Amino acid sequence: MFETVLTISGKPGLFRLLSRGRNMFIVECVDASKKRVPVYNSDQVVMLDDIAIYTDTEEVPLRSVFAKIYEKENGVLPFDLKMATPEEIVEYFERVMPDYDRERVYLTHIKKMFAWYNILVANGIVDFVSEEETQESEGKEETAE
Repeated sequence: MFETVLTISGKPGLFRLLSRGRNMFIVECVDASKKRVPVYNSDQVVMLDDIAIYTDTEEVPLRSVFAKIYEKENGVLPFDLKMATPEEIVEYFERVMPDYDRERVYLTHIKKMFAWYNILVANGIVDFVSEEETQESEGKEETAE
């Protein structure tokens, strides 16, 4: 499911890919409006599955960051993004990802990521662990036994 969720440059929110045409995609807003819109080749479209967060040692897929937040909160974030101070937002992110690269991950990135997380959780998209990661963890459990 996470592979079909998109972000489109210049358009707020998240979108779900419905179909592909020759020169465009048909997408649907993830929020409650479920509005369908065409997206053309000239628009910058990125799948959330392709986004990663820089850490001191590697790049962590966005879905893994969302999984950590969901594991910690089991729902939406415990603060209002619009009312929270920048210090509160960064402090919370440091608790989730203590080794993130402070030089390459900016406050605007963190805010956008938290907004996306809240949109996904509010609309019931909480399957943040990929099938590959699930199979790997099951394989590790079997070898441990």
